[in-house]
This record gives sequence, structure tokens and C-alpha cells, in this order.
Amino acid sequence: MRAVVVDEPRAIRVVDVPTPEPGPDEVLIRTGACGICGTDLHIIDGEFPPTKYPVVPGHEFGGEVMAFGKNVTGFKRGDLVGVDPTLNCGACYFCQRGMANLCERWAAVGITAQGGFAEYLAIPARTVYPLPAGMSLATASLIEPLSCVVRGFHRLHPEVGESYLVYGAGPMGLLNAQVARFNGASRVAIVDINQGRLNRARDAFGFDLVGTSWEAVRDAEPRGFDNVIEATGVTKVAERAIDAVKRRGKLLLFGVCPPGETAAYDAYRIYNEEITILGTMAVLKSYGPAIDILAAGAIRADLMITNTFPLDDFSEAVDFVRRGDGLKVQAGGASA
Repeated sequence: MRAVVVDEPRAIRVVDVPTPEPGPDEVLIRTGACGICGTDLHIIDGEFPPTKYPVVPGHEFGGEVMAFGKNVTGFKRGDLVGVDPTLNCGACYFCQRGMANLCERWAAVGITAQGGFAEYLAIPARTVYPLPAGMSLATASLIEPLSCVVRGFHRLHPEVGESYLVYGAGPMGLLNAQVARFNGASRVAIVDINQGRLNRARDAFGFDLVGTSWEAVRDAEPRGFDNVIEATGVTKVAERAIDAVKRRGKLLLFGVCPPGETAAYDAYRIYNEEITILGTMAVLKSYGPAIDILAAGAIRADLMITNTFPLDDFSEAVDFVRRGDGLKVQAGGASA
């Protein structure tokens, strides 16, 4: 089968590798188109510490069941499924206390194990979810990123009628904004330095635009927003985003900032205005709800997925993403 292999940072090949055989507790799937996300870029650049090279990247995908091991029940050949890429150990301190996303032996498809930028994948059956009738494999590639967003909202505990400001009009920012609207937001505004992406957020998705400057953010809501979501992964943005938080508001650090970089905050203001700063890590009890949200039509999958490249053009697809072209970009798979 064909697969993308990152041998080491910045070293990408598309090669022929053996097609895997499913183990006793595994399902073999033919992968659908797999989304390229910021984490994949960090893996390619050597900026994501858990990565084990060489690795086949890709963790945003679904697939078609082709075979399964002797201990697997509940699936048949031809079933369309989504894959939660989390491979927690289930036995460490955090896993045993319901915090599997913080597993002490944290592992994930496409990061520490073979991922979705390959024609086939053998995956533990416990990570495989049946897709609702009518959901395509292309749409299934949005389940994993949406499940990360759902996890972030579990951390926020928002109330109906609250306001939101999202930093970043890229794929993750727009998923956060759509979930905010689905949760009964009174206002959802977006800020980005890319005017083209801002225009898309307004014209295609109907969100308020704040602008491209810190001054525009301040002027848009002088008292601040109830919930501010940082979805760029830029440390300086994470630092300044707190300026837009209302008293007793919350700042959610959703974007993946580079390890080792620090952000400075006014500790007195956090104390005095009862501001909460939250982190959110990957997926936890949120993959199933993400499927339900997609099935309910709350996410405009038709607008989110803008480009699909053949697997052999993976490097070209990565360059396309780095330029900020398109929105959600996919590579490979049955829907390519």
C-alpha cells in the first residue's frame, strides 16, 4: 500500500509499505481522505515532543471496514467508521481517574503509531465508531478535530446567552465558532490577521468580524467577552487574548503553542476580576458527541472541506496548508 512516512523532521516520503494485518482485537480499514491539521505540521517540523519517528502521520479520518480480528464483534465488511486516534494505556493514575487524555503513557494514531495518511490501517476496535447513515468519509475527517473542540467546551462549561471571541478564522477557529453558536451564544465574533479568512467567516458562515488589530478587539466589546478562545497556537496571541476577557470571563487556550514558550499575564487582574484561564488537551469523552453534532447539521462540512489532494501529492498539500490557502485540506483516501 502507499503511505506517507516522515522519517525525521522535514524528511517526507510517499512510499510502498506492507499492508497491515489486523490483530485479534483490531479492525482493518481502508482509509478515507485524511485532514491535515496544525499538529501534522508540528510533527513534520519536529515541534511535537510525543512524536516517534519514523511515523506515518494523520489522525483526522474515517474509513471502510475491510477485515477484523477474531475477538472483534459488532462490525461487518463495508461498514463506514470514524476513528478516535487516542491510544491511552487505561492503567495509569490518570486513566484510572477518568482523565485518559492526560495518560502518563499517552499515545495516538499518526503521532506514536501509524496514522491515516496511508491506504490501510489496522486499529484497535475500541477506537472505532460506526458512522450515521448518510455521513461520508470526507465528513468523517472532521469528527476528530470537532471532538477536540467539544472537549474544550466541556472545560468551558458555557451558559446559554454568553458571548464568544475566537482568535483565528482557520479550520479550528471556525469549528469552535460553530459549536459556540450551537450552544446558544448571544454573539460569536472572530479576529484574524488574514483578511481573506475573515471575509470567509463573515460571508460563508455568518459570524461577526472584529478585525485584524488589538484596538479593533477592544472597540468591538468594551467590557470584553464571556469566553475567549485562542485557536491560533501563537504564543503572543495567547498572551494578548486575555485583554478581551470580561470580568469573571474565561480564556481557553485551544491552539497548540510551541513547547517552552511563555506568556505573561497580569496576576492582579486575574485575581481581581475573577478571570479563569483554561487549557484543553485532545479528546476525552467527546468523539461520540462530535459525531452527533455533525449528524445534527450544526457544522457546515460542505464549507469546511475545501481541497483534497492525492496521497502522492502530500508534500504539495502541506505547502498549500502552510500558505493559508483553502480551509480544511485533505489528502489521500477513498474520497480523494
